[in-house]
Amino acid sequence: MTIEIKIPSVGESIQEAILAEWFKEDGDFVEKDEPLFVIETDKVTLEVVAEADGILKILTPVDEVVAIGAVVGLIEPSESVEKPETPVTEPEKKIPAEVPQATEPVPKKPRSPDLKGPADIPLSPSVRRLIAEKNLDVTQISGTGPGGRITKGDALLYLEQFPAQAPALVSPPSVSVAPDKAPSAQVRKPMTPIRKRIAARLLEARQNTAMLTTFNEINMSRAMAIRSEFKEQFKKRHDVNLGFMSFFIKASVEALKEIPEINAFIDGDDIIYNNSQHIGVAIGTKRGLVVPVIRNAEQLSFAGIERAIVDYVTKIKANRLELADLEGGTFTVSNGGVYGSLLSTPILNTPQSGILGMHKIEKRPVVVDDQIVIRPMMYVALSYDHRIVDGKGAVTFLKRVKEFVENPERIILEV
Repeated sequence: MTIEIKIPSVGESIQEAILAEWFKEDGDFVEKDEPLFVIETDKVTLEVVAEADGILKILTPVDEVVAIGAVVGLIEPSESVEKPETPVTEPEKKIPAEVPQATEPVPKKPRSPDLKGPADIPLSPSVRRLIAEKNLDVTQISGTGPGGRITKGDALLYLEQFPAQAPALVSPPSVSVAPDKAPSAQVRKPMTPIRKRIAARLLEARQNTAMLTTFNEINMSRAMAIRSEFKEQFKKRHDVNLGFMSFFIKASVEALKEIPEINAFIDGDDIIYNNSQHIGVAIGTKRGLVVPVIRNAEQLSFAGIERAIVDYVTKIKANRLELADLEGGTFTVSNGGVYGSLLSTPILNTPQSGILGMHKIEKRPVVVDDQIVIRPMMYVALSYDHRIVDGKGAVTFLKRVKEFVENPERIILEV
C-alpha cells in the first residue's frame, strides 16, 4: 500500500509552510526514519522523515508553499519493491610472482561533469544544482546537515567566505552587452517565512510598546576567574561546558524576583504577573533569529541551564526545534557579544516587558580605589516597556544583575 508523505502540523496557529529542501531525489530508495525534506514556517524549520522503507515519488518541488496536511510525496513500501542490494565484489585473485602483470593502463571511470569532488557525496537536487552552477569543489565545503550532509546554506556560506572559488561570480564573460540588456546590479529574493515573522515582531515592538533602554557595565574579573578555575571539573562532572550565559540567566532570575513587573506583560487593561521565570535565549541561525525558552529557570542549576542551551543548539542544527520550544517566555537574554558587538539596544520580544543584552568583553581602564587599572568589562543593556516598568525598577534590575555577576557567590548564598 502506497504511503502518503504529508506536511505535519507544527502548531495550531500555523497553516502553511515552505518546502525548503529535499534530501532525496525522485525514484531514490529511502529507509524508515531517514530524513526526507525540510519545511520552513514563520517560526521554525523542521525535518520530516520517512515512515517506511520504499521508493520515493516526489510530488511537490522545493520552494513551494504548501498547506499543513498537504501530500508532497509518496513512498512505495518495501513489500512491493526490492531494496537495492549492495553489490558483492569477488575476492581479488592473487597473481603468481613469476607471472608479469599487465602494463596497460586501466581506464578511469569518468567523473560526473556537473560538479567537482567525489561523485558519491549525497547532495539534494537544489544543492547539486547550485554547486554545478558555481563550479564548486564539494570536498572544500563543510556540511552542517544531518550526518554531515551539505545543505544549501553551507554552499552559500562557502561562496560568501571564498568568492574567488566561484569564477562565475567574480569573472563575468568579456562580451559586449547592449546598455538595455546589461546585467542587473540588484538581486530580488522573497523573504523567508522566518524573516517575515522577525520583521513583523520587531515592527510590532516598535509600534505597540513604549520601549526604553538603560545601560550599565560589569566587571567580569570574578566571573572569569571562577569559570577558569572550575571549568574542567564542571565539564567532567556535568558533561557540559560552563559559559557566561548561565551566570547572566541566574542573575536575571534573582533580579526578576525583586522587580516582578519586568517578568510581567500587559493584556488589554490588565497586567499579568508570572510566578515562574521562563527565560528565552536568543540564538542566531542561518535562517534568522530564534528564541527557545528555558522553562522554570529559577529551578535550574548552572549545569541545568548550560545543558538546556546545548540541547536547543543541537535541535536547531538538526532542524528539530518545535513550536512549543519557542512559546511561553517571560523574559529574554540576548548575547550580541558573540558577534563582536560592544554596545547595542536590544528590541523587546513582545509581549514580554524586558530583554537583557550582553556584549563583548573588552579590557578597559577603570577606576578602583582611586587608581586607574585595567579590567575586563562588559556593557549590558536592558530594554523595557515603560508602560509597565518604571525607570527606577529598570535601573534597579540592571544594578542587581551587575552585583550578582560581579560577585557570583551571592547567587549561591541568595544574598
